[in-house]
Amino acid sequence: MADVATLPLRLSGASFRRQGRALLGPVDLTLGAGPRTVIMGPNGAGKSLLLRLCHGLLVPSDGEVRCGDAGAPTAKAVRRRQAMVFQRPVMLRRSVLANITYALALRGIRRRERRRRAEEALALVGLESLAGRTARVLSGGEQQRLALARAWVLRPDILFLDEPTSALDPHATQAVEVAVQRFHEAGTKIVMTTHNIGQARRLADEVVFLDGGRIVERGPAERFLSRPETASGRHFLAGELGPGGNRSQRQWEENPCPARP
Repeated sequence: MADVATLPLRLSGASFRRQGRALLGPVDLTLGAGPRTVIMGPNGAGKSLLLRLCHGLLVPSDGEVRCGDAGAPTAKAVRRRQAMVFQRPVMLRRSVLANITYALALRGIRRRERRRRAEEALALVGLESLAGRTARVLSGGEQQRLALARAWVLRPDILFLDEPTSALDPHATQAVEVAVQRFHEAGTKIVMTTHNIGQARRLADEVVFLDGGRIVERGPAERFLSRPETASGRHFLAGELGPGGNRSQRQWEENPCPARP
Protein backbone atom coordinates (compact mmCIF):
# COMPACT_ATOMS: atom_id res chain seq x y z
CA MET A 1 0.00 0.00 0.00
CA ALA A 2 2.97 2.34 0.48
CA ASP A 3 6.34 2.99 -1.11
CA VAL A 4 8.00 2.21 2.22
CA ALA A 5 7.00 -0.34 4.83
CA THR A 6 5.36 1.22 7.88
CA LEU A 7 4.79 -2.12 9.59
CA PRO A 8 5.82 -3.68 11.82
CA LEU A 9 5.60 -0.86 14.34
CA ARG A 10 8.17 -1.30 17.11
CA LEU A 11 8.47 0.35 20.51
CA SER A 12 11.84 -0.24 22.15
CA GLY A 13 12.14 0.83 25.77
CA ALA A 14 9.62 3.60 25.07
CA SER A 15 8.45 5.58 28.08
CA PHE A 16 6.63 8.83 28.70
CA ARG A 17 7.00 11.23 31.62
CA ARG A 18 5.23 14.44 32.45
CA GLN A 19 6.60 16.89 35.01
CA GLY A 20 9.06 14.25 36.11
CA ARG A 21 6.42 11.60 36.74
CA ALA A 22 6.52 8.32 34.86
CA LEU A 23 3.15 7.69 33.22
CA LEU A 24 4.04 4.93 30.79
CA GLY A 25 6.79 2.41 30.27
CA PRO A 26 9.31 1.32 29.56
CA VAL A 27 7.39 -0.52 26.84
CA ASP A 28 8.73 -3.05 24.35
CA LEU A 29 6.10 -3.94 21.77
CA THR A 30 5.99 -5.02 18.14
CA LEU A 31 2.78 -4.70 16.12
CA GLY A 32 2.71 -6.44 12.77
CA ALA A 33 0.17 -6.52 9.98
CA GLY A 34 -2.83 -8.79 10.30
CA PRO A 35 -4.30 -9.50 13.73
CA ARG A 36 -6.58 -6.96 15.38
CA THR A 37 -4.82 -5.74 18.51
CA VAL A 38 -6.96 -4.60 21.44
CA ILE A 39 -5.30 -2.75 24.32
CA MET A 40 -7.00 -3.22 27.68
CA GLY A 41 -6.36 -2.16 31.26
CA PRO A 42 -7.82 -0.09 34.11
CA ASN A 43 -8.20 3.69 33.99
CA GLY A 44 -4.81 5.36 34.24
CA ALA A 45 -2.95 2.31 32.94
CA GLY A 46 -1.62 4.26 29.95
CA LYS A 47 -3.72 2.90 27.08
CA SER A 48 -4.36 6.24 25.39
CA LEU A 49 -0.77 7.35 25.96
CA LEU A 50 0.43 4.20 24.24
CA LEU A 51 -1.77 4.90 21.20
CA ARG A 52 -0.51 8.47 21.01
CA LEU A 53 3.10 7.34 21.12
CA CYS A 54 2.42 4.84 18.35
CA HIS A 55 0.73 7.49 16.22
CA GLY A 56 3.40 10.13 16.81
CA LEU A 57 1.16 12.56 18.70
CA LEU A 58 3.58 12.22 21.61
CA VAL A 59 7.34 11.76 21.54
CA PRO A 60 8.75 9.20 24.00
CA SER A 61 10.76 10.59 26.90
CA ASP A 62 13.09 7.61 26.54
CA GLY A 63 13.44 4.81 24.02
CA GLU A 64 12.11 4.97 20.50
CA VAL A 65 9.19 4.17 18.23
CA ARG A 66 9.87 3.04 14.67
CA CYS A 67 7.52 2.14 11.84
CA GLY A 68 8.98 -0.47 9.51
CA ASP A 69 11.74 1.08 7.42
CA ALA A 70 9.95 4.44 7.28
CA GLY A 71 11.32 5.82 10.54
CA ALA A 72 9.59 7.43 13.51
CA PRO A 73 5.80 7.94 13.49
CA THR A 74 6.39 11.69 13.24
CA ALA A 75 7.97 11.24 9.79
CA LYS A 76 5.80 12.50 6.93
CA ALA A 77 5.93 9.16 5.11
CA VAL A 78 4.53 7.46 8.20
CA ARG A 79 1.87 10.02 9.09
CA ARG A 80 0.34 9.62 5.65
CA ARG A 81 -0.02 5.88 6.25
CA GLN A 82 -1.62 6.07 9.71
CA ALA A 83 -4.93 7.38 11.02
CA MET A 84 -6.53 7.74 14.44
CA VAL A 85 -10.11 8.08 15.64
CA PHE A 86 -10.81 9.49 19.10
CA GLN A 87 -13.65 9.01 21.56
CA ARG A 88 -15.25 12.32 20.55
CA PRO A 89 -14.65 13.09 16.88
CA VAL A 90 -14.56 16.64 15.55
CA MET A 91 -16.88 17.27 12.61
CA LEU A 92 -16.23 20.00 10.05
CA ARG A 93 -19.00 22.52 9.31
CA ARG A 94 -19.74 20.71 6.07
CA SER A 95 -21.91 17.94 4.75
CA VAL A 96 -21.23 14.32 5.57
CA LEU A 97 -19.80 13.77 2.10
CA ALA A 98 -17.71 16.95 2.22
CA ASN A 99 -16.13 15.90 5.53
CA ILE A 100 -14.57 13.03 3.62
CA THR A 101 -13.79 14.72 0.31
CA TYR A 102 -12.02 17.52 2.19
CA ALA A 103 -9.66 15.00 3.79
CA LEU A 104 -8.93 13.58 0.35
CA ALA A 105 -8.38 17.06 -1.11
CA LEU A 106 -5.69 17.68 1.49
CA ARG A 107 -3.93 14.59 0.16
CA GLY A 108 -4.03 15.92 -3.39
CA ILE A 109 -6.59 13.42 -4.70
CA ARG A 110 -8.35 14.52 -7.91
CA ARG A 111 -11.93 15.78 -7.57
CA ARG A 112 -13.62 12.93 -9.44
CA GLU A 113 -11.65 10.34 -7.49
CA ARG A 114 -12.50 12.09 -4.21
CA ARG A 115 -16.22 11.65 -4.68
CA ARG A 116 -15.92 8.03 -5.74
CA ARG A 117 -13.78 7.11 -2.75
CA ALA A 118 -15.92 9.13 -0.34
CA GLU A 119 -19.10 7.41 -1.49
CA GLU A 120 -17.40 4.03 -1.16
CA ALA A 121 -16.34 4.85 2.40
CA LEU A 122 -19.83 6.05 3.37
CA ALA A 123 -21.35 2.86 2.00
CA LEU A 124 -18.89 0.82 4.03
CA VAL A 125 -20.12 2.41 7.29
CA GLY A 126 -23.78 2.58 6.25
CA LEU A 127 -24.07 6.36 5.91
CA GLU A 128 -24.58 6.69 2.15
CA SER A 129 -28.18 7.90 2.63
CA LEU A 130 -26.94 10.79 4.82
CA ALA A 131 -24.29 12.09 2.43
CA GLY A 132 -25.95 15.49 2.01
CA ARG A 133 -26.79 16.06 5.67
CA THR A 134 -24.82 18.49 7.82
CA ALA A 135 -22.30 16.42 9.75
CA ARG A 136 -22.77 18.26 13.04
CA VAL A 137 -26.45 17.30 13.33
CA LEU A 138 -25.72 13.57 13.16
CA SER A 139 -26.22 11.40 16.21
CA GLY A 140 -23.19 10.43 18.26
CA GLY A 141 -23.05 7.00 16.67
CA GLU A 142 -23.39 8.42 13.17
CA GLN A 143 -20.62 10.93 13.84
CA GLN A 144 -18.34 8.17 15.04
CA ARG A 145 -19.01 6.13 11.91
CA LEU A 146 -18.30 9.21 9.80
CA ALA A 147 -15.02 9.69 11.65
CA LEU A 148 -14.15 6.07 10.90
CA ALA A 149 -14.98 6.53 7.21
CA ARG A 150 -12.97 9.75 7.06
CA ALA A 151 -9.95 7.97 8.51
CA TRP A 152 -10.29 4.81 6.45
CA VAL A 153 -10.77 6.61 3.11
CA LEU A 154 -7.12 7.69 3.32
CA ARG A 155 -6.18 4.00 3.01
CA PRO A 156 -4.03 3.81 6.15
CA ASP A 157 -1.82 0.83 6.81
CA ILE A 158 -2.77 1.08 10.47
CA LEU A 159 -5.84 2.59 12.15
CA PHE A 160 -5.73 3.54 15.84
CA LEU A 161 -9.06 3.68 17.69
CA ASP A 162 -9.22 5.16 21.19
CA GLU A 163 -12.33 3.68 22.84
CA PRO A 164 -14.48 4.59 19.83
CA THR A 165 -17.75 3.33 21.36
CA SER A 166 -17.36 4.44 24.98
CA ALA A 167 -20.19 7.00 24.74
CA LEU A 168 -22.48 5.07 22.39
CA ASP A 169 -25.61 3.00 22.94
CA PRO A 170 -25.65 -0.72 22.01
CA HIS A 171 -27.14 -0.15 18.55
CA ALA A 172 -24.57 2.50 17.63
CA THR A 173 -21.81 0.37 19.13
CA GLN A 174 -22.79 -2.54 16.92
CA ALA A 175 -22.70 -0.34 13.81
CA VAL A 176 -19.21 0.89 14.68
CA GLU A 177 -18.01 -2.66 15.32
CA VAL A 178 -19.32 -3.77 11.93
CA ALA A 179 -17.37 -0.93 10.29
CA VAL A 180 -14.19 -1.86 12.18
CA GLN A 181 -14.57 -5.47 11.07
CA ARG A 182 -14.96 -4.36 7.44
CA PHE A 183 -11.83 -2.23 7.65
CA HIS A 184 -9.94 -5.23 9.02
CA GLU A 185 -11.20 -7.41 6.19
CA ALA A 186 -10.04 -4.75 3.71
CA GLY A 187 -6.48 -5.16 5.02
CA THR A 188 -6.10 -2.31 7.52
CA LYS A 189 -4.25 -3.11 10.74
CA ILE A 190 -6.55 -2.30 13.68
CA VAL A 191 -5.18 -1.20 17.06
CA MET A 192 -7.82 -0.09 19.55
CA THR A 193 -8.40 0.47 23.24
CA THR A 194 -11.51 -0.62 25.08
CA HIS A 195 -12.87 -1.28 28.56
CA ASN A 196 -15.66 -3.39 27.09
CA ILE A 197 -14.84 -7.06 27.62
CA GLY A 198 -17.69 -8.14 25.35
CA GLN A 199 -16.35 -5.90 22.61
CA ALA A 200 -12.90 -7.40 23.03
CA ARG A 201 -14.39 -10.86 22.61
CA ARG A 202 -16.06 -9.78 19.37
CA LEU A 203 -13.21 -7.83 17.80
CA ALA A 204 -9.85 -8.80 19.26
CA ASP A 205 -7.43 -11.29 17.80
CA GLU A 206 -4.86 -10.47 20.44
CA VAL A 207 -4.91 -8.50 23.69
CA VAL A 208 -2.20 -6.26 25.11
CA PHE A 209 -2.96 -5.74 28.81
CA LEU A 210 -1.52 -2.71 30.61
CA ASP A 211 -1.33 -2.16 34.35
CA GLY A 212 0.49 0.69 36.04
CA GLY A 213 1.91 1.99 32.77
CA ARG A 214 3.51 -1.30 31.76
CA ILE A 215 2.57 -4.23 29.56
CA VAL A 216 2.05 -7.10 31.98
CA GLU A 217 0.44 -9.57 29.60
CA ARG A 218 0.02 -10.12 25.89
CA GLY A 219 -1.50 -13.03 24.06
CA PRO A 220 -4.34 -14.42 21.96
CA ALA A 221 -7.66 -12.80 22.88
CA GLU A 222 -9.41 -16.10 23.52
CA ARG A 223 -6.74 -17.16 26.00
CA PHE A 224 -6.50 -13.83 27.83
CA LEU A 225 -10.26 -13.38 28.11
CA SER A 226 -10.79 -16.87 29.50
CA ARG A 227 -7.52 -17.76 31.23
CA PRO A 228 -5.36 -14.70 31.94
CA GLU A 229 -1.88 -15.62 33.14
CA THR A 230 -1.38 -12.72 35.55
CA ALA A 231 -3.13 -11.89 38.80
CA SER A 232 -3.82 -8.34 37.60
CA GLY A 233 -5.39 -9.71 34.42
CA ARG A 234 -7.68 -11.96 36.44
CA HIS A 235 -8.62 -9.11 38.77
CA PHE A 236 -9.38 -6.83 35.82
CA LEU A 237 -11.70 -9.33 34.14
CA ALA A 238 -13.43 -9.92 37.47
CA GLY A 239 -14.02 -6.19 37.90
CA GLU A 240 -11.69 -6.02 40.88
CA LEU A 241 -8.87 -3.94 39.39
CA GLY A 242 -9.51 -0.22 39.73
CA PRO A 243 -7.54 2.88 38.77
CA GLY A 244 -3.85 2.49 39.45
CA GLY A 245 -3.86 -1.24 38.88
CA ASN A 246 -2.41 -3.29 41.69
CA ARG A 247 -1.65 -0.33 43.93
CA SER A 248 -3.79 0.04 47.01
CA GLN A 249 -6.71 2.45 46.92
CA ARG A 250 -4.95 4.67 49.44
CA GLN A 251 -1.85 4.87 47.25
CA TRP A 252 -4.09 5.73 44.31
CA GLU A 253 -5.80 8.56 46.19
CA GLU A 254 -2.48 9.96 47.37
CA ASN A 255 -0.70 9.70 44.02
CA PRO A 256 -3.21 9.38 41.17
CA CYS A 257 -2.24 9.23 37.54
CA PRO A 258 -2.99 12.61 35.94
CA ALA A 259 -5.74 12.94 33.41
CA ARG A 260 -4.92 11.58 29.99
CA PRO A 261 -3.95 14.25 27.47
